[in-house]
Amino acid sequence: MTGNRSAHFGLRPILASIAIVALAISASAQTSGFRIVPIPREDRVYVSFDLADGFTEDVRAAIQSGLKTTFTYDVELRLDVPGWVDRTIGSSTVTATVQYDNLQRRYTLTRVIDGKQDEQKQVESEAAVRQWMTRFNQLPLFRTTLLEANRDYYVRVRATARPASGSMLWPFGSGTSAMAKFTFIK
Repeated sequence: MTGNRSAHFGLRPILASIAIVALAISASAQTSGFRIVPIPREDRVYVSFDLADGFTEDVRAAIQSGLKTTFTYDVELRLDVPGWVDRTIGSSTVTATVQYDNLQRRYTLTRVIDGKQDEQKQVESEAAVRQWMTRFNQLPLFRTTLLEANRDYYVRVRATARPASGSMLWPFGSGTSAMAKFTFIK
């Protein structure tokens, strides 16, 4: 019995070390170039996010070739339930599309939120395209009527790109994700 007890206690530091490493990897993966800021205000949860590393040289080259390129952001509002499976309160899909016209040297930009066209415009600046595809400011995606006061929530955003041919256009393989927590105080 003493042998089992010492083997059991010897396992605890190993498991603790594995947990710490897993948390560190998870935290660094979520913060490397992907920033999310949820703001509950009035009757909405406004979500801002910035995918700083999303506009790579390969993405730029594909766009310049005239290939229609779409970044899709799947956004989930979830209730943080300690010791249990977190509950999804709401979800939203935001897509940003760019199509370059080589003859006119103009970019057509389209933004769709939950299947409805939010905005479309034409620009000539590549910097405007970069911002359009990777930076979103205070999108009113969820209603606060779905939230309970003094509870912890988080917003998770998963980003993918099309066309997806391996990692040519997307340095993150099949996509990347990040999350940000907040407490709803009413």
